[in-house]
Amino acid sequence: MTRGGFEGLDACVHCGFCLQACPTFLATGDESDSPRGRIELMRGLERGDIAATDPALFYHLDRCLGCRGCEPVCPSGVQYGHGLEAARSRITAVRGVPPLARLALWALTTTGISSVVYWFARVLRAVLPRSFAGWGRIRFALGMLAATKPGGRRRYEALKGGRRRATPTAAYRPLPPLTAQIFRGCVMQGLFSHVHDATIRTLAVNGYEALEVSGQVCCGALHAHAGLLEEARALARANVNAFGDDDEPIVVNSAGCGALMKEYGHLLGDARSERFGRRVRDVTELLAGDGMKGPVAGAPLDLHVAYDPPCHLLHAQGVAVQPLKLFAAIPLLKLVPLPGAAECCGSAGLFTLLEPEMSRAVLGAKLERLREAAPQVVATGNPGCLMQIGAGLAAARIAARVRHPVELLDDAYRAAGRYE
Repeated sequence: MTRGGFEGLDACVHCGFCLQACPTFLATGDESDSPRGRIELMRGLERGDIAATDPALFYHLDRCLGCRGCEPVCPSGVQYGHGLEAARSRITAVRGVPPLARLALWALTTTGISSVVYWFARVLRAVLPRSFAGWGRIRFALGMLAATKPGGRRRYEALKGGRRRATPTAAYRPLPPLTAQIFRGCVMQGLFSHVHDATIRTLAVNGYEALEVSGQVCCGALHAHAGLLEEARALARANVNAFGDDDEPIVVNSAGCGALMKEYGHLLGDARSERFGRRVRDVTELLAGDGMKGPVAGAPLDLHVAYDPPCHLLHAQGVAVQPLKLFAAIPLLKLVPLPGAAECCGSAGLFTLLEPEMSRAVLGAKLERLREAAPQVVATGNPGCLMQIGAGLAAARIAARVRHPVELLDDAYRAAGRYE
């Protein structure tokens, strides 16, 4: 009989290796805000010793970022993320979803509604100066929206007569190309379609044709993190059906989406979804290529870049070296060392909206390190991280801007004349 994810907690031996990897424990020093403490709360919930309505239970579980930074450092292989989702599902079944979270899910992921919301958001960001960002709820939200603006593409497009997409020149199109199916998602498509464009172009230079897939929907990650596992499963089934049973890789440029999609087998519990999960690749994995040879080199970009790996890319997916291969393909680009780069930025999906105090506390430590490192660009591969760090940089009046790593490679290819 399945225990719905709680079985992943059984390996915990209370060694404490997880403590220094937990951003909320580092922020509060409270054992109940650590993975070890939360595991005890989750075990009590599963046994029935703690009620799902216990305020102390959901107070400490709500304050968990779900970054899964505890998993790689755990010598016992505790599957903390699965246990957290199971616990939140039980709590949600009794308590319901907070109204603010439900509103955000409705606005950001509902087909037909989200397209209108994103259209208004894009109109607003066009006239929104970065200086509006601040630390209050509204001004921080405005800073997050401002951080979604496209980066260095606009001047190039103006020279090309306003064309939205460039294509690799014939000399740089390997034939015949491999194919990959592109996952567009909800937030990425609504606010970061320029990253999709860069993904398609850079993959083309490296021998991949990105194929569009109709019928795909939100990946379900925001729902799963909110404890709405049945809604997440419905979305996962729709995606498994949409992408079919081919062997083509499914390319994802959002770490949060990729992490859940690789775990559709666990979420749905069938062989077909397991096969689907094995097909999912982060864009940096495809660009790195077989044998980790790295992508085709671009033109030099004289930039100082701090790479902040998204938690759900580094910890959940274990993708660490591939993004570095991408930066190595850009001559002159210098990676600035960033202490604590593997620690969460505090975004965590809807966490920044629902737990702003803890979210800002976690972000604050990262911003101080970024101020000292003084990069020109902070590169990260997840929409929530791009928005969170971008808003934080603007609110703290740090001059660096945020970009997706693929955007930098795209700029290098453009400068090298690989596009027509």
